[in-house]
Amino acid sequence: MAEDLKDGSETPKEPKKQKGSKGEGKMEIYDWIQCIVSAIVVGILIFMFGFRVVNVKGHSMEPTLMDTDMILTSNFLYRPKNGDVIVLQTDSYGPEPLVKRIIATGGQTVDIDFEAGIVYVDGVALDEPYIAEPTNDREDFEGPVVVPKGCLFLMGDNRNRSTDSRTTTIGMVDQRCIIGKVLVILYPVVGNPAERDYDRIGSIY
Repeated sequence: MAEDLKDGSETPKEPKKQKGSKGEGKMEIYDWIQCIVSAIVVGILIFMFGFRVVNVKGHSMEPTLMDTDMILTSNFLYRPKNGDVIVLQTDSYGPEPLVKRIIATGGQTVDIDFEAGIVYVDGVALDEPYIAEPTNDREDFEGPVVVPKGCLFLMGDNRNRSTDSRTTTIGMVDQRCIIGKVLVILYPVVGNPAERDYDRIGSIY
């Protein structure tokens, strides 16, 4: 029971101590540290899996990829194979990343019938539903050519508006120049927003 005072009233209870701002400050610091650590972990995972966001520049990959499309690439455990769409960078072309399709890999033979617009790999005509038009632009190509081991023969899907392995500027590309394989379109940022084909988001290549 509470101790009675001489006048008969009870001893007033001591007010509860309020939590100081120090505790709240510690919690806020902890939250910030947690956010920073999480961001670092996510960054490490992204680096480990080789993910990279790239903006397409130019018209060489139309109609597959359009100018200014935002795409996601990865080089995690990637092994180049025919038909893949990749992003690469070569010293001969400069620091600007290029987006091209792999037509042939090391040891394969490439020939092109420019009159018919048909590309042959190891004597077999390619079925290419992805190209904008038949391959009629020769550039510097004199075939047939054998792709050296560890190299790639690359072409753009917009065959007559593409600088690729048909030119001496690019030629056969060392596969170590690959930045990553194109995985999906993140955002089709071409043209008027009202005219963008948003169904292309998430398209897999």
